[in-house]
Amino acid sequence: MFAKINRLTKDKDFDNVFKNGKSSYDKIIGVKAAANQQKNSRFGILVSAKVSKKAVERNVIKRRIREALKPQSVKIAESRDVIIIAFPAILGKSYQDVEQSIIRHFKRLGLLKLEISSRGGSSSG
Repeated sequence: MFAKINRLTKDKDFDNVFKNGKSSYDKIIGVKAAANQQKNSRFGILVSAKVSKKAVERNVIKRRIREALKPQSVKIAESRDVIIIAFPAILGKSYQDVEQSIIRHFKRLGLLKLEISSRGGSSSG
């Protein structure tokens, strides 16, 4: 679980991300992200009853998303509010599928810090 300062908890914060955020979607998850005025990035995970009627299954999905999100959360370039939305196709997907989807969305939205390669290549001409 994320520390309280890294969680979206208020409806107004969720509303702000839905109104002002950029989005990226695929079949298993959607990601919406908006800049915030905090020092840290904050995350919210939505898994509706449309995904599964069973609370146990919804909680398993939330845990899987949370664990896949943790290593990526430290790589976010600026402080952002990020909402991960699960879709019914997530049922039966592996941790690796969820993690790859999150990475793909973060790259599409430009959330990840640029990784500087140490491979001797030079870009100056």
